Amino acid sequence: MKRRHLAVLLIGVAALTNVAACGSGAGDKGGKNEAAAAGPLDPNTKVSITVGCQPPKSSPTLRTEWNNDVAAFQKLHPNITIVSKDAFPCEDPKTFTAKLAGGQMENVYYVYLTDAQNIIAAGQAADITKYVSGVKNYANLQPQLLNVFKGGGRLYGLPKTNYSMGLLYSRKLFAQAGLNPDQPPTTWDEVRADAKKIAALGNGVVGYADYSANNQGGWHFTAELYSQGGDMVTPDGKKAAFNSPQGRAVLQNLQQMRWTDSSMGSKQLLQISDVQPMMAAGRLGMYLSAPDNIPILVSQFQGKYADYGLAPMPGSRGTLIGGDGYMFNHKSTPDQIKAGILWLEFENLTPGKGQFDWAQKKIDKQPVGLPQPNIFTGPPAAEELRIRTQNANMPVDDYKAFAQGDPALKYRLEPPQAQQIYAVVDGVVSSVLTNRNANLDNLLSQAETKVNGILANAN
Repeated sequence: MKRRHLAVLLIGVAALTNVAACGSGAGDKGGKNEAAAAGPLDPNTKVSITVGCQPPKSSPTLRTEWNNDVAAFQKLHPNITIVSKDAFPCEDPKTFTAKLAGGQMENVYYVYLTDAQNIIAAGQAADITKYVSGVKNYANLQPQLLNVFKGGGRLYGLPKTNYSMGLLYSRKLFAQAGLNPDQPPTTWDEVRADAKKIAALGNGVVGYADYSANNQGGWHFTAELYSQGGDMVTPDGKKAAFNSPQGRAVLQNLQQMRWTDSSMGSKQLLQISDVQPMMAAGRLGMYLSAPDNIPILVSQFQGKYADYGLAPMPGSRGTLIGGDGYMFNHKSTPDQIKAGILWLEFENLTPGKGQFDWAQKKIDKQPVGLPQPNIFTGPPAAEELRIRTQNANMPVDDYKAFAQGDPALKYRLEPPQAQQIYAVVDGVVSSVLTNRNANLDNLLSQAETKVNGILANAN
């Protein structure tokens, strides 16, 4: 949700192009020898590429780091010129669709994970399959992240970061309530029991908070449904699937905490902007969150790192993931694609460099030690973790439960037409949290009908 996406807006792009999703990018022109085209960039070939998502001037530290990385990269590759394009947000719903349809994107352009499949289907990304065989650490990228950028057995992009939802909790309130801060709840029954004990502290303390407005209720419902092993839509994306035992279990759990246990407080229709200050002020025991909420609690709301822990999603059946990456303008030449891949390898895919230059980030007083982004497996993952831990300025042991995770946990993307679906499900969650007598079955059935209409129109 914090990384809003354009799955709804991109549907129309497919009608604007006849480029096949599984075909080669437009850079593969004119009968060039396949083997030669796929080889490394000739160091004597001058190439200039535009790259999106340079940090804006309003983030001077991040912008300086980016510019320094560009300078270091160009020193290694003097034949490549990086022309950085800044924007905030990096993917702006007001301009992204038109730029994409008009072929006006940068040679290497920024995307959210949830948009990649729509872009591929619309034929607006170059096929980079034959260019990545020599990319350092490519074989150790998380398979579920790479799959996001695949279509028809071909590859159209590379991941930058990922996040997954977990349970953010107050170590301080856990201790005050007689709970062990080093043993956070692992099931929803345990969340309910712990929330009740925390709320019993009184003085306005809330045990567990959840969102129910501005599409954020539907977003969290999706995360909670995945944790129960449920699905938001059918595998073909054509029908709603949340009117299920798992969907009912999510609502019943919220209903019981809100009305039976009184552990969610009386104020509802909350959003992230309501919940973060509650946690930072020591008035909230738990809420669902990605790891990046922790430094926000400290930098924006004067919280203390020592007060927060992070655990995996309760239930261990699944967790909602999101993130971002880069794709390539289908008008790019093979040499521009090769140069872009070299840049992404340097900036995003090398432990100790670029986004993973934790030593420099520590010098720059940025938070170091969060258990994400986690895009690697095998030796690169171990190396990145070693460097991150060595330079940590945060209490990494407090996030150990989340970092270790559960091997059985399934990583799940947001559903198609996510924002429209979330708007519908917002009404379901808000009804449960504001109406003691809400009929769960009726709410799910009515929402199912509405979402089926949304999906039918999209298909």
